[in-house]
Amino acid sequence: MSKNKSTIDLTSGSISLGLVKFALPLMAGNVLQQCYNLTDTLVVGRFIGKNALAAVGSAYTLMIFLTSIILGLSMGCGAFLSMKYGAKEDREFAIGNWLSFCGTGLFSLLLTLLVYLLLGFTANLLAIPASIQALFNQYLLIIYAGIPATFLYNYFACSLRAIGNSAIPLVFLCLSSVLNIILCIWLVAGLGLGVAGSALATVISQYFAGLGLTIYAWQHFLQLRFKKAAMVYDQAISKSILSLAGLTALQQSIMNLGILMVQGRINSFGVNVMAAFSSAVKIDTLAYSPVQDFGNAYSTFVAQNYGAQQADRIKHGNRQASCWILAFCLVISSLVVFWAKPLLALFSSDPEVIQIGIGYFRIEGSFYALIGFLFMFYGYFRAIDEPMISVVLTIFSLGTRVILAYLLSAIPSIGYIGIWASIPIGWALADLAGLYYLHKKAVKPAD
Repeated sequence: MSKNKSTIDLTSGSISLGLVKFALPLMAGNVLQQCYNLTDTLVVGRFIGKNALAAVGSAYTLMIFLTSIILGLSMGCGAFLSMKYGAKEDREFAIGNWLSFCGTGLFSLLLTLLVYLLLGFTANLLAIPASIQALFNQYLLIIYAGIPATFLYNYFACSLRAIGNSAIPLVFLCLSSVLNIILCIWLVAGLGLGVAGSALATVISQYFAGLGLTIYAWQHFLQLRFKKAAMVYDQAISKSILSLAGLTALQQSIMNLGILMVQGRINSFGVNVMAAFSSAVKIDTLAYSPVQDFGNAYSTFVAQNYGAQQADRIKHGNRQASCWILAFCLVISSLVVFWAKPLLALFSSDPEVIQIGIGYFRIEGSFYALIGFLFMFYGYFRAIDEPMISVVLTIFSLGTRVILAYLLSAIPSIGYIGIWASIPIGWALADLAGLYYLHKKAVKPAD
């Protein structure tokens, strides 16, 4: 298979250097994405108020759930392409690229239609307080329009990563982030468009990134162009893609569905808890998003080497990736717990909201290493064509979290603190299951 000079071959050379070099653009890109999400929250909280902050925060949780399905499909397709790229199977790669794009694109369009049809039921489903339902619906009406753009960006970002290029998606995400920040400040603080301005800024930025990356990838990466000879239906390839993409999307959606269910419980504690969680979860996501992307980079490393049948290299990669994850998470946990108050104060000046957020970080933020290892397990099992195991791990993690969140928070002396405590417990149980499956499904050297 022809290689573009801007791609990285992860099947040879230094494992640590290759992983870090490939992972850094992914990590930086996600940090940038979370930064402009933070900007939205900061602008909304400061210029509109805590009701708008609570409404946008709840809508954000819903959008994360919806886009996680598209991201999961794209990641699964990317895992398939990584394997074929590593194995140098050009025909399967080309047909898989065509089938993946068509299938994920069609699903994204259907999803967009469905969410608009269900718009009137969403606020009641999530137990959104009546005082903020109008703001909540106004935000969703606009933000849903960005789902097709989300598909374009994520599909081509995952496809580029599959062939060893993680830098180009970063460039477009960086430009999109800057555009979003400028538009959000202008539309909300300058023109006074409220939550509608925040949503509109995000949608415009999403289309800039999605369309821009699509055009660039088509022009500069021959591997990703749709070839007429590859525009066919191949049952074996389709089945393999459907298994990887479908189960990865299921894993991602279960993970975020659990969070969405917990959001409903959080909403029952009122606007202050909702506003605190809205601010905290944005900081939270920013804090551990780099290690999530390190897990995705590691998945590409494993998939390419799995396709190339280099079991020993994967084994060494497991150890080195674990060390990187542990070191990073320990540093981030220390920083977030120590700086919790000033970070939260950026989003709200309400003392009660800040205090609730501090409690969240002292409990949940101390255990980022647990979710770091969980992201590594997700990436590993997806890369060795065992996506069902990732689904099982997600059920361990989120099932425990949802059950404990409702049980513990129902105890008057614990209240919403029980929701925070349920998070690291879920991560720990999933990590134990991941270690078991890692031993059981370790890649064996080829005969």
